[in-house]
Amino acid sequence: MSPIELAAAGFGLVNIVLVARRSIWNFGFGAVMVCLYFGVFFEARLYSAAALQIFFLGAQLHGWLSWRRQNHADQPVAVRSLSSQGRLLALAGLGCGIAGLGFGMSHWTNAAAPWWDAANASGSMVAQILTNRRNVESWPGWIAVNLLSVWLYASQGLLATAALYAIFLCIAAWGWDQWRRAAPVIPK
Repeated sequence: MSPIELAAAGFGLVNIVLVARRSIWNFGFGAVMVCLYFGVFFEARLYSAAALQIFFLGAQLHGWLSWRRQNHADQPVAVRSLSSQGRLLALAGLGCGIAGLGFGMSHWTNAAAPWWDAANASGSMVAQILTNRRNVESWPGWIAVNLLSVWLYASQGLLATAALYAIFLCIAAWGWDQWRRAAPVIPK
């Protein structure tokens, strides 16, 4: 467990609590977290997770700009549910991401766990896009990612990160409840 991993975990904890509270300030903490985790994951040969941090850095900026347009910084952002078509599109993106990253990492790198890392990275990308779009369904995605992350990071000796993702799992369940309550009811 390195000091950088511990610092990244600390910034990540603050980040997810602020996301669950629908605070725009989550993005600053998230940006620092992903910069630190890039090095941690690269050193652990979790290349999909390392590359994911580059995606996340861009997503932090995009999310901040998107959420900033929706509300004042001192107000929680409004959230909404995803359409059935949107859910299918998210699942298709997840499948394509796993297939592409998994194949690439298993054939062209010495990745430690190429397919599990690819599933984790792809799930994280889909969940982050849904978070930036303020979709309630981002939270079940984060719950699945967090379950996988606890096992994946523990198996690679990243114990502070595995512990962080166990905490993320609990916060994701809380966040899902908070966002469901805040989402407008859509008549069926």
